[in-house]
Amino acid sequence: MSVLLFPRPDYADALADQLLAPSGLHTSVRSGVFLSNIRRVGKSTFLRNELVPELRQRGAIVIYVDLWADVNRAPLDLVLEAVRAQLRTLQGAGHGLLKRVKGASLGAAGLSFSFQLDTLGLPGGVTLAQAIHELVQKAETDVVLIVDEVQQAAGTAGTALMAALKAARDAVNGDPGARGHFLFIGTGSHRSLMNDMATKPSHPFKGAVTAPFEPLQQDYVAWKLDQLAADGVRLPSPEAAWRGFQALGHRPEELERALGQFQAAPQGSDAEFELICATLAYAAADIEFARAGEIGGELGELVFTRIADGPEEGTRELYGQAALADYGAALGLPVEVKQVQTTVDGLVAANLIARIGHGRFIISDPYVRSIWRQRKATTAALRAGRPVPAHGDGL
Repeated sequence: MSVLLFPRPDYADALADQLLAPSGLHTSVRSGVFLSNIRRVGKSTFLRNELVPELRQRGAIVIYVDLWADVNRAPLDLVLEAVRAQLRTLQGAGHGLLKRVKGASLGAAGLSFSFQLDTLGLPGGVTLAQAIHELVQKAETDVVLIVDEVQQAAGTAGTALMAALKAARDAVNGDPGARGHFLFIGTGSHRSLMNDMATKPSHPFKGAVTAPFEPLQQDYVAWKLDQLAADGVRLPSPEAAWRGFQALGHRPEELERALGQFQAAPQGSDAEFELICATLAYAAADIEFARAGEIGGELGELVFTRIADGPEEGTRELYGQAALADYGAALGLPVEVKQVQTTVDGLVAANLIARIGHGRFIISDPYVRSIWRQRKATTAALRAGRPVPAHGDGL
């Protein structure tokens, strides 16, 4: 399969316009922007390969951080590391990025700063807000920080990061003499968490803009089929390919998997292709469930199921007497709170579940939760002899 990237210049151009040159009615983007969609729909690929280059081409300084790059490190540490790296780069003589920065007054050695980069974020050292403010003033342009999978900062571990980013935003955007703006973009895979970060009074970015990240559409499917047609492989009809792509949650990697499996289909019919897509969609939930079992054994599977079956805003009853009794009945032996805590910590570390508040947990990928609940409803209907619910029913 080809590794060419599907170009989305119109989307990158539109986002860049909204961020760097907002109309008078849309300056709220300077309070922060949260873009959400499920995992593996191409968010990170688009950000790194299309949006970041477009913003830089327009003269902005862009810093990109993926909080899933190392889930064992504090989110603030990952951001500070990325900012230090960018500042170090900008200190370099004649750096190509600075040639596109509007109005920057550069010395022979690039930008110079009044602080030691190694002190950034350390006790007694320069704060993130001070560093970003000085960068904006020295470069005389906008600084855009993109934090991918920002929902990792939704819990207590990310409190320090979000407070530091708010301080940076307020220091720059609240300064009438600032020579640019600080723009924060958070992207993530859980819509409710992203909405919470922009709406709950307890969150530093209350009032920020929330919007769905636009997934790939039918033009991507047509592009992919055209690519493969040139290779002479078996293909479903464009209509069936589009329906299958939708069933797979608009995930390009899963579409490629489905097209690969389609090569071995006995008849090569559209119906076979759509069945392949449905099977892969269900398999996504199975993989997460299997990982839960690998990490926490049968108790891990029970905890995962309890959260998946719980409300969308999160499950609280994981450690109570009723929960312990249910675990014990399923396992045939007593279960203690400490065992559940160890299991939950393992599932959180593996990004299978997310802690979003004191004692409140969700499945990390809402698409997996949706598929899980859909199949459970289908299985229950078949056992009871009821009509099978349509996609989305009973979720």
